[in-house]
Amino acid sequence: MDAGRGRGGGTPRVKEPYVPPRGWYGPGGGRVGYLDPPTMWRATTVQACGMWPFAAGSGAPMTGVPLGQHLFTGATVCGDPLSWFTRARYISNPSLFMLGMPGLGKSTLINRMLIGLAATGVVPLVLGDLKPDYADTVRALGGQVISIGRGRGGINVLDPGAMGAAAAKVGGEAGEILKAEAHGRVLNMVAALVTIVRGRPMDDHEQSVLSAVLHHLRERTPTGRTALLPDVLRVLDEGPPRVRAVTLDRGEDTRYRDAVDPLHRSLLGILDGPLGDTFASETSTRIDPNAPAVCIDISGIGEADTQLTAAAMLAAWSDGLGTVAASHALADAGLAPRRWFFTVLDELWRPLRAASGIVDRIDALTRLNRSLGLGDAKITHTLKDAEALGTDADRAKARGFVERAGMVVCAGLPRSEMEELGKVVGLSRREIELVSSWSSPPGWGVAGENEDPPGRGRFLIKVGGRPGIPINVAITDAERRLHNTNTRWTPNEVAAEQSLAETAAHVARAAGEGGLILPGLDAADGDPHPTGRWMA
Repeated sequence: MDAGRGRGGGTPRVKEPYVPPRGWYGPGGGRVGYLDPPTMWRATTVQACGMWPFAAGSGAPMTGVPLGQHLFTGATVCGDPLSWFTRARYISNPSLFMLGMPGLGKSTLINRMLIGLAATGVVPLVLGDLKPDYADTVRALGGQVISIGRGRGGINVLDPGAMGAAAAKVGGEAGEILKAEAHGRVLNMVAALVTIVRGRPMDDHEQSVLSAVLHHLRERTPTGRTALLPDVLRVLDEGPPRVRAVTLDRGEDTRYRDAVDPLHRSLLGILDGPLGDTFASETSTRIDPNAPAVCIDISGIGEADTQLTAAAMLAAWSDGLGTVAASHALADAGLAPRRWFFTVLDELWRPLRAASGIVDRIDALTRLNRSLGLGDAKITHTLKDAEALGTDADRAKARGFVERAGMVVCAGLPRSEMEELGKVVGLSRREIELVSSWSSPPGWGVAGENEDPPGRGRFLIKVGGRPGIPINVAITDAERRLHNTNTRWTPNEVAAEQSLAETAAHVARAAGEGGLILPGLDAADGDPHPTGRWMA
């Protein structure tokens, strides 16, 4: 029997050539050394029912804002502090703490959360945008952007703002409670400004004097008008009985002046010093309680102006959190719908170093945000930012931000920093190695093209002792237009051409006046030459 025929001597059977699963060996064989794993896709049981039992679930969470894809499985990963606290119950505190080296996309990820949460009715509040990173996003959401700084706008720290309006609207006992809380916020804000100017806290009797002055002003300021810091100085000068009573002057003017003069000098230092233009007049723009998003832009304040930065941050937080309290008071009274809020504090290291009062305020916020109906995100570069604070107490409070955070998100960080963070969060060796690899710089580009750092858009999400979730975030064109932290490094071709023309004209004028040496540039047309030469 012919080997090529079947048993019955029929048609010869053609043997199919064997194709190795990774291609043939040798040149042109198409051999590949590694097969990429298949991409995982999510679908509902209705959509994927025909594929059963080949459809399988994965461990990536699906509750909250869509953030990106799982780095290893390709599965969609969703999440945000509010959704994981209220709906999924993954975390016990609606807060997020993010660390990572500059330029890896931290603010971009938070911008995505802002957009997604705003679509669900949550109100984003960026109470002190330092770059700014979020102003364009808030404008695109139809929100309110308020600029604070010299010549840009100011805040009247004596203005009760939304809390005063809510107290008048609610009325009754609840309204009186709101008025008392508004008084306390104003008192704390003025005391904070005095602390910033002095470099130390106010004395206890000075706070009593200041509280009496504010009560006196509230009772005697006409309806429709708000007292200003110069009014506080006027009352201290006049010395009404209510204010004199808390100084224990016993009818002696000398004792009264000795008691109030230090406070008087500090207030003069505010009005006549670096803070006066921003806090001595009426509020330029009040926060709109009904705005879908709010951003207080303080990017116009110079980085070296730490006093004004600290004061603007404190004032922004006081005004913003007062608006949150007013919104909840109106909702409790049935006068407004219930709203949730999401606050963002980016570049945390700057306000932390500006003044110790901000550390205390943020510390209080992270402990009370569950009762305030408020989620928050705090962003900084490394844990070492906390080590630069002035006192051991402030350093301990700053480290507590990470310990109490419901979500900890890591972008690229050096290995030493990840080792330190692992003592607080509980990172595995593999997670430390993974995040450390994202901190490597980009490769040397060929022909000058741009190369992204290997860690850009990659994050590790940690919740308690659970394994971390590594994700890759790919931004859309709309997000790219809204958020670019390197706008001042964007090449301006028009400006470059104009500068070149001006240089050529200057060279031509200098050549006509007697000649000059210019290495590698021709006066007539700006063409480069290998060596410098005389131009006569």
